[in-house]
Parts: sequence; structure tokens; C-alpha cells
Amino acid sequence: MSDGGHSNPATESHWLDWLGWASEQGVAVPDDAAFAEARARVWEASEFFATATARHPGDFAELIASGDLERAYGEGVLAQRLEAALAGVADELALQKSLRLFRRREMMRIVWRDLAGFAPLSETLEDLSELADACIRQALDRLSDWTHAEFGTPRDSAGRPLRLVVLAMGKLGARELNLSSDIDLIFAFPQGGEVTDGPRRLSHEQFFVRLAQRLVQALATQTVDGFVFRVDTRLRPFGEVGPLAMSFQAMEDYYQSQAREWERYAMIKARPVAGDPADRDQLMLMLRPFVYRRYLDFGAFESLRDLKRMIAKELYRRGMEANIKLGPGGIREIEFIGQAFQLVRGGRDPDLQVRPIRQVLACLADKRLMPADAIAQLDAAYVFLRLVENRLQAYRDQQTHKLPEDAAGQWRLARSMGFADWPSFAPVLEAHRRLVQQQFDHVFAAPDTHEEPGESSLNGLWTGTHEALHDLELLEQAGFADPAAARIRIEQFRENTARKGLSSRGRDRLAQLMPMVLRVIAASEQPDLVLERVLRVLESVARRTAYLAMLIESPDILAQLARLSGMSPWFTDQIGRHPLLLDEMIDPRRLYAPLRREDLESELDALLEHLDADDLEQQMERLHQFAQGNMLRVAAADLTEAIPLMVVSDYLTEIAEVAVARVLRLAFAHLVCQHGHPTSILGEDSGFLVLGYGKLGGIELGYGSDLDLVFLHGTERVSAMTDGKKSISNEQFYARLGQRMIHMMTTRTASGALYEIDMRLRPDGNKGMLARSINSFAAYQESDAWTWEHQALVRARPVAGDRRLAERFGAVRRAILCRERNPETLRDEVRTMREKMRANLDKSRDERFDLKQGSGGIADIEFMVQYAVLRWAAAHPELADWTDNIRLLETLTRLGLLPGHAAENLTDAYKALRAVYHRSALQQQPKTVPLDRLQAERTRVREWWRVLMESGE
Repeated sequence: MSDGGHSNPATESHWLDWLGWASEQGVAVPDDAAFAEARARVWEASEFFATATARHPGDFAELIASGDLERAYGEGVLAQRLEAALAGVADELALQKSLRLFRRREMMRIVWRDLAGFAPLSETLEDLSELADACIRQALDRLSDWTHAEFGTPRDSAGRPLRLVVLAMGKLGARELNLSSDIDLIFAFPQGGEVTDGPRRLSHEQFFVRLAQRLVQALATQTVDGFVFRVDTRLRPFGEVGPLAMSFQAMEDYYQSQAREWERYAMIKARPVAGDPADRDQLMLMLRPFVYRRYLDFGAFESLRDLKRMIAKELYRRGMEANIKLGPGGIREIEFIGQAFQLVRGGRDPDLQVRPIRQVLACLADKRLMPADAIAQLDAAYVFLRLVENRLQAYRDQQTHKLPEDAAGQWRLARSMGFADWPSFAPVLEAHRRLVQQQFDHVFAAPDTHEEPGESSLNGLWTGTHEALHDLELLEQAGFADPAAARIRIEQFRENTARKGLSSRGRDRLAQLMPMVLRVIAASEQPDLVLERVLRVLESVARRTAYLAMLIESPDILAQLARLSGMSPWFTDQIGRHPLLLDEMIDPRRLYAPLRREDLESELDALLEHLDADDLEQQMERLHQFAQGNMLRVAAADLTEAIPLMVVSDYLTEIAEVAVARVLRLAFAHLVCQHGHPTSILGEDSGFLVLGYGKLGGIELGYGSDLDLVFLHGTERVSAMTDGKKSISNEQFYARLGQRMIHMMTTRTASGALYEIDMRLRPDGNKGMLARSINSFAAYQESDAWTWEHQALVRARPVAGDRRLAERFGAVRRAILCRERNPETLRDEVRTMREKMRANLDKSRDERFDLKQGSGGIADIEFMVQYAVLRWAAAHPELADWTDNIRLLETLTRLGLLPGHAAENLTDAYKALRAVYHRSALQQQPKTVPLDRLQAERTRVREWWRVLMESGE
């Protein structure tokens, strides 16, 4: 291989020495071209490998003979081989020697495969990480036994022996260890106490500190055989001054009250590598809320920006621009990009709670949090830079990240990376670093809080540094119709927030945010109205500095908030009560594109995926967030006419159906764990069915609608019992299932309630059983139900539950609706019920018309449709196919059952009344309108009521 004058005579002499040794020992040397080429590349790139071969020729000979240089290890091979290597170890000195010899052999193998091009980066990082994991675990196992024998055994309150938990941090935690990396470790133990069965009493802390010290010594002490891994324990609570091992409780106290912001970033990669599995899980569950906040934590951008600024300042001071880890466009900037998104969104999106940075980047691409081409560039840069890092460290097995300045070192690095020379390598490296820095600068760009040239300065309005007349002039110029009122409102807000006792960071963020807020409000169509509504939201979130950071970092949220606030007070009311909904405004593409059923299911899967099956509170919280967030999107798309008004109810109904189905699934799984499955049931799954009546059944839900539900089950034998250890009757099981569902949907958590539930439409109303068998329901409908209950059945349909039971209900419903009825009797009963309802519920008064219950309103149309279905379904069974009024009117038109233009007129009136009803909900106005509105529609509805329900036509 031509070296261009830069070859290293020392490494080549090591090769000649080894060849001489091999000849003396009768060791065969591979004579194939592939080996020769790989050998030349390795010797050229790694003085460490050449020297190790000269000093320990038998290791290289064994590696060749075993074939390990040519093959990747399978899962668990390293651990098995280390177990064999440590089989005869009886004391710490022997342990240290065996670990070092094993590490030397495996490092030679890993370096060879890396430099020869036999192993991709992923294999190299995985092998290095697995080597460290195996050494930690197996050294700890032996040291634990010896320490127990010497000092006794720590036990918990139940007498269970306790084991040390080892947390790997940094690159080892993410299984991304490089060729010459420290390993960052934190040591913990489950609980405090005393060891009482040893020669003298020791606290658990004293015991585990000694054990941790022994482990660090076994791995890091420099002996004649070198070291295994350098160990850094400074990431532990309180750093170097803190105890080497801490109890879980002490760690929790520290991270809740004293940990610094950078410790959150470090903890992202924390991975337990040793300890009892249950203890490891408990520790990670305890640490997760510290790392991943339940809200979108945009303050992470600000903190990481500050941390990067400190690193850059230190690098500049040291003149370390050539550092490929910490320098501009280096590995750390890629990690910061990933960590920023993890810290901001990981609490809400558990998919981001992964450790390896390449997995994080792939997740960002999948979720479209960054452009796919940007992610591809970052991933390619990361692979390239990590390969460079390994090549730098493979040269002398030293922990370095600095590019060589000498010509020989530059040539050697370029060649090891597959380039002919430095001039061909350097531009590629620079291109990767430049792209990384561009992406980093884009992600971490400080928000622009400065006003445009020529723009009226609104800063003084917030700080109160202007004279009153000057403020009034500014507000008038900004477009406020009542500048005096606007100024008073701003002053009130400033005083209110001052009284809230904000932290210094909160005050700083509010001072940074408010000029932006005032500019956005001034640019809106109705500044006076928007000011009042937006400030109301800000008052509700002012003490939560993370939300202030979110609004600063994402000005788009402010813009959407101002826009939608001007259209509807419903938005500011919802967001004021549930600030988590601000998250929905980050991406306008998502905000104005509500989801349909399949995507709703996927979103809910993601929200619930990582929750404990028994964590009812968090399940309810996530369900509430799901429903509220998706309703907000529907309302945003509705107001901006991104979706037609007539499909708004379709979207809202699907949200409810997905939520109810998931509540059923969770509640059923919980009860099955307690009592087993019901037996002797009709059905192929739960044997349970949720019926939607009213607006839910009619696919006509509005904003804030209650859900009218009826629960049925498929029990076919009254004495049937569940099949679990704590068996109960099917009747009890399904009653408890219904109760748990209602509890999950109606209990108020921090995010409010999921839905209000009305169960009064079940057989026998509030006096009836909460869940009724399908056979009992059928008998009731056949013999005991009132006409109004058959009317309600017109709008009843399955919304969740067992498919076979749904089919059975469909047959029962059709049989009831298609019964022969006396038209006169039916008309009288329907009319009488409508008159009673109007007398009790109609809120038409004081020149206002009740959209639903007033004469000529929505309920009149619904009653006429129900009457028509019950009258003609016996002759026309297709009238039992639908539950929504529009399609039922279309069917009545097609069948020619209504006189004249009745169906057309009623359809138009129904749409018009429903549209105003929806808008009233969004404007938080009463569901009444002035008497002069919708007069034509109401008149036609009243006329058709007289024709159909009073004249007898």
C-alpha cells in the first residue's frame, strides 16, 4: 500500500516482530489478499493495535485462529465468554487481571473489525457497550458475593436481600460507547437501613458505598495489564461531594428539589445495567417525571441554548475549534437537537423516550417534527463524525476528539476514513459539520422579540414607563377602538401577575413575551376583543413558566391563539381551563386538519401505550387530553371553514366513539384481572355493548354535548358466573363494568372530565338496572316500552363493544321499529309527548327563540322524522337503516312518503337550525336567537307540523 511518505516505521516493525514470533511458534499466517489488505489498514491507522500485537503476540494469533476477526458476535456471546474467563477467579486481584486481559483481547477484535471496514458503526458501538455492560455486571456479581461474605447482607423491611443498582449514563447509557470512552456511572440502592448479620453494624449506605468503590477500582485502576474502563462518577447527585451510592428515596428528594437543569439532559440516557429487575424498573419510574414533563417543555430550548453557549465559550477560551465532539457542527450539537425535542415533547409522546440518538432522529422524522431531508443529513453527519471519533481514538487508545494538526496525523486519519489524503477528506468533514451547525442554529435560533423598524414601540406599554397620553396614542395607532379600556386591561394584567409571585425566571420570560403578545394582538382584526381573551389565557398560565417559554419559542402559537380567540370565546375558555391545549396550536397543519377514526385510534394508542395498566388516574388524564385536543382541532377547522359545517358532528361523534370504546376496553381488562371472564354469553369478545342514543346515536354531537348511553350484555343464563379466582355473577360483573366506565368518563381530573353521561334512556330510566341483558332489553322493548322509548330507539345505535351483540341489537331494533302501528294512535302519542316536552323545556321568551325546543325548532323536526319512521317502517324496512335525521329525510323523500316538499323543507330548516346551534356553542351564547332570525325556516317547520301531526294527512 502506497503511503505517500507518511508511513510509520514503528508500527511496521511491530508487524515484522509478530511475523518472526509466528514463525518461531509455528503459527500460520493467512496469505489471502483480504487479510493482507485489512492488516495494512489496521496497522496504518492504529499504533495501539500494532503495539498490543507486538507485546501480546498470542492474543492476535488466537484471534486469527478463532475466526473472530471475520465475524460479528451474536447476542450474549460477549457475556458468555467473559463468564468463562472469570470462572476460576477467587479474589479481587485475580478479577482485575482477568477483566483486563479479556478487555484487551476484545478491544483488539473490535478495533480490527472497525478499521478493516468489516463492522458498521452500529456493530462497533454495540460491541463496545456490551463489553462494558458485561464487565460491570459480572465484576459486580463477584464483588457483591465477597462483600456480603465480609460485611453481611442488606435487606429490605420484608427481609429481601438488596442489590446495588448501577445506572449507566452518557454514551454507555445509550449503548453508543466509543473506542476510548469513560463510562459514566451512578450507584443507587432501594432503601436505607442497617446490615445486622455482619461482624459489625453497617448502614446500607456504608455497605453499598464500599461495594461501589470496589467496583470502580476493579474497572478503573491502572495495573501492569492496563485498565478495563475509566469510570466517571461525577454525574451522581451533588457531584464529587455527594455519597457514591444513594438510596432511591434520597435520589428522588434530590432530583425533585435540588437537581440542576443539565442533569435532566444527562438523565435522558440513563440506563440500568445491573441490579434487581424490579428495583431497576422502580428507579426508572421514579426518575421519569424529572426528565419528561407532562406538558410541552419549551424551556428546554432556552436551557440548552445557554448550555451550548457556555460550551462554546469554553472551547473558544481553549482554542478547541477542531474538537469534533464539542466544537461547531460536532457530535454534541446533533445530540442537543435530539435532546431538545425529547425534553420538550417526551412527556407527552413516550415514543421519544429512547436513548440512542439515531433512534431519536428517526422518530423526529416519522413524526414530522423536523424535515426528512434535515434528519437524513444529521444522521449521515452523526455516522461520519462517530467514525472519525473512533479513528482518532483507535490510534493510541486515548480519549481524544481533536483533529490532528500535523501532516502525518491528518494523512493517517483521512486514510482510515477511506480517503486518499487530507485534501479530499477535509471538505467532506467540513460539509457535514456545516450542515449540523446550520440545523443546530435553526432549531436553537433565539426567538425574535425585537420590533420591526418603524413599528410603534409597545414595550413601554408593558413596562409602564410611558406617560398615559403616550400609551393611549400608541394603542390608537395600533388599531384599538377603545385605547383607554385597553390600557386599563394591560395594567390590570400587570398587577395581577405581579401579585402571583412569579419566579425571577417567570418575570423575565413574561417581560420577553408581552411585547410580542401586544404586537400580535394589535395586528388582529378585533384588537380590543382579542386583548381581553388572550390576557385571560395568559393569566391562567402566568405561573407556569414552561408555557411562557412555549409562547416565546413558538410565535405561531400566539398567532393562532389571537386568530381563534377573535372568532370564539370558546377557545380561550377551554385553553384557560386546560393550558395543555396550547400544544395543539404548535403546528397549523395539524390544528386545522382534524383526525378521522383510524388516526384517532393511533393517537390514543400512543397516548396510552406506556402507561401502567393499573394507573387509572393517568389513563383518565390522557383520555381527557385526547378528547379535548381533538375537539379543539375540530372547532378550529370549523370556524375557519377548513371543513364543511355539516361534517362537524361527524368528527365530534367519532372522537366520542373512539374514547368510549377505549374506556370500555380499559375497564373490561381491569375487571377481568380481578374476576376473570364472564361465561355463557352471546358474543365473541366482551359480551358487552354500549348503545349511543340521541345526538351520539344520531351522529349529531355538538361541542360540549352529553352522551346518552345504554349498556347491554350478552348473558344467556341468569346464574352464569365469571371464571376467575374471585368469581362473581355476570350481572355483577357487567354492573361494575358500567359503573367503572361512568366513573372514568365523568370524574374530573386536572384536565377536567371526559364527557357528561346521561343514562336515563335505559329501560325503566333511573330506576332500571345499569346494564341489562340483551334478552331482557328485547322483552322490555316488545312489551313494556312507551312510544317515546321507541322514538328514542330510532336514534339508537351501537357505538362500542361486542360485534355479535351489536348484530343481535340490530335485529331487535329493526323488529321494534318495523312493527305495525295505528297511525292515529301513534300521531296522538308523539304529539302529546312533544307538547309535554315543550311545556317543560322551551326557553323561548323575552323576544328570544329556543333553537331546539321552541315551536318550529330542531325537536319538532326530530319528532316528525321519528313519527314517520314508526308509521311507515313496517312497509318500508329501509327506514330502520339509519339513525341520523338527514339520511332518514333523504329516505323518506326517495320513498315519497311525505307530502309536497316536506322532506326538502325540513332538511333545509334542520341544517340551518343546527348551524346556528353549533355557532352558539362556540360563541358561548344561549341556544336561543332573536325572534326575527330564521323566521322562514321556523315558519315552514310549524306549517309541516300542522300538516303531519295535527291535520292527519
